[in-house]
Amino acid sequence: MSTAPRLTALDALHRSLGATMTDFAGWDMPLRYASERDEHNAVRTRAGLFDLSHMGEITVTGAEAAAFLNFALVGNIGTVAVGRARYTMICAEDGGILDDLIVYRLGAAEYMVVANAGNAQIVLDALTARSDGFDVEVRDDRDAYALLAVQGPESPAILASVTDADLDGLKYYAGLPGTVAGVPALIARTGYTGEDGFELFVAPEHAEQLWKALTEAGASHGLIPCGLSCRDTLRLEAGMPLYGHELTTGLTPFDAGLGRVVKFEKEGDFVGREALEAAAERAETAPPRKLVGLVAEGRRVPRAGFSVTAGGEVIGEVTSGAPSPTLGKPIAMAYVDAEHATPGTGGVAVDIRGSHEPYEVVALPFYKRQK
Repeated sequence: MSTAPRLTALDALHRSLGATMTDFAGWDMPLRYASERDEHNAVRTRAGLFDLSHMGEITVTGAEAAAFLNFALVGNIGTVAVGRARYTMICAEDGGILDDLIVYRLGAAEYMVVANAGNAQIVLDALTARSDGFDVEVRDDRDAYALLAVQGPESPAILASVTDADLDGLKYYAGLPGTVAGVPALIARTGYTGEDGFELFVAPEHAEQLWKALTEAGASHGLIPCGLSCRDTLRLEAGMPLYGHELTTGLTPFDAGLGRVVKFEKEGDFVGREALEAAAERAETAPPRKLVGLVAEGRRVPRAGFSVTAGGEVIGEVTSGAPSPTLGKPIAMAYVDAEHATPGTGGVAVDIRGSHEPYEVVALPFYKRQK
């Protein structure tokens, strides 16, 4: 028996705007409103407004919250200052990635862990199981928040017009409580687009009021509503991994080229440490495959699961692929054998339904904003 998808607090508003809706990780979410290319370009040049209320918020409180998160996650959460955030991962005992996360420190003994929608229950269950023996409470707060994001070069000006919070003093990967258009919010300078921007955590009953206020404030700045489709092409251009594509339980952070998030130097043991130490050693001595960027010489678009070849032999697999509105060419991320991973390597192709289309290996990210 299939379960009906969950609806965000903005569902009726999305439909009134003519959004094309899609089932994503058990949620009915806007895929696009009109042209996904126009939405993508708006975020790159002006600003876009997203509903991200499908993300999973888990609150951790208690005297041993920092020590617990250091044990449960691979990062050093104990060094995160109040008001700051950190990108990290939660791994299984064998080092496989269960999810990538952002952890916000809201107070001396209060943290918010934000998980991907499709993994939120997995992360909640893992944290709950790992909390045994720690003086902490792990609370499922998925229903307590709606999440809106304003992304793009015009986003600071748009948000500044509806809040008196100190946005100039708000650094990347930091958050502060404030009021936005009369709505209490956690204002975070984070995002998944490669652009400057903000994510706003609010009570669901305030989501529509905030969306409408931001839409009005952003009208003169070229802000438009944006769906998940352009969010995917934006993050792909920015070389940001997507769980289920670049990150899986079959890969460790070191396999994914993200070993920097694993902090062996932190005090105490943590889940997966032994397996991750072995993975770190393998990555240094004989990495099996590396994550690279691929840029098409032609027009055919690669998709996840397509084989990467060289000299007729399979040397890797595409994890994400799409037309890049910014580059004007199809692009992909792929895991390829180490000997073919150097930027500029020639003779590499993607098998697109039997046709071996030439691609250039490039360093990630494909796009980096000018600061």
